[in-house]
Amino acid sequence: QISGNFTTEETNNLAIVLRSGALPAKLTIVEERTVGPSLGSDSIRAGLIASIIGLVAVLIFMIVGYGLFGIFANIALLANLLALIAIMSFFGFTLTLPGIAGIVLTVGIAVDSNVLIYERMREELHRGASLRMAIQNGFDKAFSAIIDGNVTTLITAFILVLIGSDQIDGFGISLIIGLVMSLFSVLYFGHL
Repeated sequence: QISGNFTTEETNNLAIVLRSGALPAKLTIVEERTVGPSLGSDSIRAGLIASIIGLVAVLIFMIVGYGLFGIFANIALLANLLALIAIMSFFGFTLTLPGIAGIVLTVGIAVDSNVLIYERMREELHRGASLRMAIQNGFDKAFSAIIDGNVTTLITAFILVLIGSDQIDGFGISLIIGLVMSLFSVLYFGHL
């Protein structure tokens, strides 16, 4: 079927061009597979299990590395994940394997932001600053690095959504939502 704003002559010419490209070729089957619908659900399940294992490892790392502040970072991280999943559910996004990868990357970026802040706080405490000043200076001094990293990742994610295929779209959209939620949870909720 040829549709569009063609005249009869243009349609006939297009049909001739399309038919002329068909060449008789012998088909040799090298490998043949039948894939059932359970393959997709198995991949999603494996991705979710890997994500949960990674999240638990990150939560443990933050507590071991930063103690009480690690617990605060974990609370902000879990709030970030809940907000991300809530927004994706609200807009009816389907959770695909690339979408799960975007969420996992979001967890890594949120943890990276916390590590930047807490390392700055440690530097301030080693310089003899009070805890209140160390917290304030830690957030202030890490702010530009966090914004730079997140903005460049956001630009990349927008490009992926604009020119990518459907699967890359899922990755890009979950990454964009996750980055925005990460900035909010780290810079507002974590600071609080």
